[in-house]
Amino acid sequence: MWKKKTEAEDMRLVEKNGVPYFVFKNLENTGLVRHGFSTRLGGVSEGFLSSMNLSFTRGDDPEKVRENFRRMGTAIGFETKDLVLSDQTHTANVRRVTEADRGKGFDKEKDYTDTDGLITNVPGLMLVTIYADCVPLYFVDPVHKAIGLSHSGWKGTVHRMGKVTLERMAEEFGTRPEDVQAAIGPSICQDCYEVSEDVAEAFMNEFADHQDDQLVYRKDNGKYQLNLWRANELVLLEAGIRPEYLTITNVCTCCNHELLFSHRASHGQRGNLGAFLGLK
Repeated sequence: MWKKKTEAEDMRLVEKNGVPYFVFKNLENTGLVRHGFSTRLGGVSEGFLSSMNLSFTRGDDPEKVRENFRRMGTAIGFETKDLVLSDQTHTANVRRVTEADRGKGFDKEKDYTDTDGLITNVPGLMLVTIYADCVPLYFVDPVHKAIGLSHSGWKGTVHRMGKVTLERMAEEFGTRPEDVQAAIGPSICQDCYEVSEDVAEAFMNEFADHQDDQLVYRKDNGKYQLNLWRANELVLLEAGIRPEYLTITNVCTCCNHELLFSHRASHGQRGNLGAFLGLK
């Protein structure tokens, strides 16, 4: 059993065809999407990439990565030809994905860079972002039948990536935040996430109105512990997401490094996890 920070059951681990992955109850209940968040289990990669590495940039055999994606597709319910992968560089850039993007990053070259968020209203496309401690953000607009999937590390969070994604969905699809079902996925918890003073100051400045939330606390060694889960929760609530429409993870990647890839726990010797979201 993995270590959970709370007893909330709005996110659960399922397994299909030997591939375990996390799903979110509120996203499932829309009936509109196929989605999941991978673990490091159920794939064919070897060594420190074992076994479900979903990145072509970690030194893995590309054919093993492709097989891992195929296995995720069999479990979640998508074909690899429908994948559209991000190009993450810790920005707050969000790209609208169209039919012309089908397959990019998997069997077609990407013609975009510096893209940490993807949004679409095209059924059948499967959006993918990758992780090894940073925060996955899922968005489903059941009114306009549109979705968003964004990667939010500390830089993305301090630049309010969740808000930016919702604003882009509003511009492109007419999305209203109060209609959106959202989820904050498995990522590093505050107890595990030590940061330097400059990072802590960036958060204290950006979230100055939330000092009581203890987003950051200082340790005796002069370092700070940062709460990315709560920071992203505040971003989404202030952007207009209803509290009852928001699922927040209770699973830390670093605490559960035997189940999930963690950059911190492995000192950089790791593969990448994948977040998947697609309209049926």
